[in-house]
Amino acid sequence: MKIDDKSGLPLYKQIENYIREEIKSGKFDDGSFLPREEHMANKFGVSRNTVRQGITNLVHEGLLKRTPGRGTVLAEKTITTKLSEWHSFRNEMQKKGIKVKDYLVKSGFEFAPAEACKKLNVDENQKIFKLERLRGDTNAPFVYFISWFHPRVGLDKNEDYTRSLYSIIEKKYSVVPAFSEEVLDAIEADRKIAKYLQIKPGKPVLFRKRLVLDSRERPIEFNLGFYRSDKFKYSIRFEKK
Repeated sequence: MKIDDKSGLPLYKQIENYIREEIKSGKFDDGSFLPREEHMANKFGVSRNTVRQGITNLVHEGLLKRTPGRGTVLAEKTITTKLSEWHSFRNEMQKKGIKVKDYLVKSGFEFAPAEACKKLNVDENQKIFKLERLRGDTNAPFVYFISWFHPRVGLDKNEDYTRSLYSIIEKKYSVVPAFSEEVLDAIEADRKIAKYLQIKPGKPVLFRKRLVLDSRERPIEFNLGFYRSDKFKYSIRFEKK
């Protein structure tokens, strides 16, 4: 790459774009160190501050990470999920170009814990439909879901739950999710969660509770999600568009 002094694009932006393209090309692996700022400054014939400004923008985006005393490294890839445009997990991952793999799918009617019964407004002595799914990409699992459903929804074991869940309940059962109430927390993985997510027990995981409601604000699903914290970031907006 050569810096184009006649371009209307600022010098720092040209350097930023160059580094971005190098990352996209696969030149750097997660954790790889970039050349030092002074080396790039000499290479491009610009000031060190110009290089630093270009790098800073990529740090703010989460593509790069500064490590004091060592330099700048390519940040580990994470997935940012949000509800500003609310999709099912599978559809959302597909939009990001991530092929979802189901490592575990288990379903059946069981007695739900007190919190799930309270959220769904069902009797604790009534068995309701439970769905467990361990999901990830083709490399490893990164999220474990437990879902409890209100009997009104009508789900049973005969569905293909490797498909989009919300597509099933909308198209087949005419139940349309409209709102989501969320609670997020950071917890330590117990042995079961650690085994599923392939991490050590006690490691932090992102824990999300979600209550899904229809347009009349009637409960549909109470969902527990356990996310690998090194793979997920979570951004929330609560109303479905």
